[in-house]
Amino acid sequence: MLITILLCTALGCKDKMQLHDGVPDILVIGVFGGDDPEMTTRKLAPLAKYLERKLDKKVEIIKTSDYTAVIEALHAKKVHMAYMSPFSYILGSTKGDIDPLVSMGIDGKPRSYRSLIVARTSSGLRNMEDVRARAKELTLSFSDPASTSGHMIPRAYLTSIGLDPQNSFKQTLFASSNGASVMTVIAGKVDIGCAWENALPILEKKGILKKGELTILWKSDPLVSSPIVVRKDIDKAFAEKIRQAYLQMAHEVPVEFTDYVNLYYPDTKGFGYVVAYDSSYNGLRKIAAGIKDTDINR
Repeated sequence: MLITILLCTALGCKDKMQLHDGVPDILVIGVFGGDDPEMTTRKLAPLAKYLERKLDKKVEIIKTSDYTAVIEALHAKKVHMAYMSPFSYILGSTKGDIDPLVSMGIDGKPRSYRSLIVARTSSGLRNMEDVRARAKELTLSFSDPASTSGHMIPRAYLTSIGLDPQNSFKQTLFASSNGASVMTVIAGKVDIGCAWENALPILEKKGILKKGELTILWKSDPLVSSPIVVRKDIDKAFAEKIRQAYLQMAHEVPVEFTDYVNLYYPDTKGFGYVVAYDSSYNGLRKIAAGIKDTDINR
């Protein structure tokens, strides 16, 4: 309720969100800014201007505090579309009111990524067998509750090897984002942390993480890339127009596109959006369904 009230205040509610035959006067996009919300918003601003030209509509980017707020904003019709993680999409799609439009690709094919569990090299933890042996004395950090690589996938893996995140460790907490999860490990606030793989080179680039400072204890199988989604009550032809704008983005505004993507990927060669399909997330749905206390099981 509080999220809805805050979003309502920020957006000015009904007038801005009104649809005319399924088409908004102002296209409102929800985004979780992650580790650097201000920078994310700044880098997205030129892309919003690009969308305005392509769609002949004013575009507004609305920052949220986490992926759960993105889901709530979509369901409450406070945004028309949103950038999501795979897990937040799986959670959000249970009501059947959103569709995936595009996801990040490379050389015209969907791009995958991996989840990591890391520890300080000085901790003496070398692999997950060491973690299992010392679990009761260790503290664990996830990122955002609706994060795929920072929560769902490592949580499922830990459970599969007999480690219940809620009971097997000395303490388990959420750090709010992937970068924050890694930084809590670097700072010695927790012993092991879960995050997506690109959090490490990003922190190295910022000078926060030194090479060799962390040990990768576990790496997941490749994961399907994050989708950009749209509400199903948006006119289909207009939604397709949005999709096409994203598909052409890397070619039409390459400098602005690369500038934004560089926030998350050091090497952007061949990057561009590709069509996203709901069925691509079925594998992750099965994994999520096996995790207790998630909204997908309620």
